[in-house]
Amino acid sequence: MDGFLEIILAGTLAGTLSRVMLLRIDYRQYPGYPHGMVAHLSLGVIASAIGAVVVPALLKPDFAAVTFLALAAQQFREIRGMERITLENLDRNELVHRGNDYIEGIARTFEARNYLVMGTAVLTGAAYHLGNLLAAVIMAALAIIFSRSFMSGETIGDICRVEPARLYFQDTILKVDEIGIMTVGLKEMREKILQDGLAVKITPLNVNARATIHDLGQRMAIAHTAAVILGIKKDIDTPELTPLARKNIDTGDVGLYIVPMEKDMEALLLAVKRTPVLESARSKPLATQAGRKAARKNV
Repeated sequence: MDGFLEIILAGTLAGTLSRVMLLRIDYRQYPGYPHGMVAHLSLGVIASAIGAVVVPALLKPDFAAVTFLALAAQQFREIRGMERITLENLDRNELVHRGNDYIEGIARTFEARNYLVMGTAVLTGAAYHLGNLLAAVIMAALAIIFSRSFMSGETIGDICRVEPARLYFQDTILKVDEIGIMTVGLKEMREKILQDGLAVKITPLNVNARATIHDLGQRMAIAHTAAVILGIKKDIDTPELTPLARKNIDTGDVGLYIVPMEKDMEALLLAVKRTPVLESARSKPLATQAGRKAARKNV
């Protein structure tokens, strides 16, 4: 019994540490509040304990205990639904919306993290049983490193070139380089945009990247990230100051326009580059024969 207790403690500790390392409290993720942190850390401890019990249950053997894994999976799916609803409610009051794709991606991420925590606990417990404390520490470290790398994912900077762009008006049409953004009728608003606005051009590195940034949800995520990082000079009665990302229908490039509170081009470039590539937006036309043929024809 004491041996089993040590296995459970080792697995629970490793899993909890993994959840702490995976809990991102930054501009992109929810929770960003103390109560949310407590809730998700508590769920991490529970997931760790469930995973840690697997090895003793198999050794006993007590296969009924393993059925708790199915119950845990069901609970984690419900957590994903809870996160989705919470973020959708919060998004209604955002001046620049995250978008449904971004929200779904965040909800899936929190569910997946609990599974990674359980896996870390199982592997650490198994290493403790088969080896010793040192083996458990090494296994926990490897599992945590794998979890962090697995959950980091691609960013826009990995698949696109992001560069400063020219912001100007052609008559009343606002343009980012050659990309038309919108029509602005008021002269005072046009002057405000030219004085305080910034623009970047996002050029995909290949056909896969082009398909990804053409996704509307991905472009909404880019605009939202830039708005959160730099702030925006927009209120509910100034739609002209809404950050927008529009594509060049001929080349596939995307132009982003924003009127930030902090007019800092370097910060804007960094914010756009670090925007995560959404799961729902990720496309790979080059993985198909038709996509490769079309790409060669357009080279």
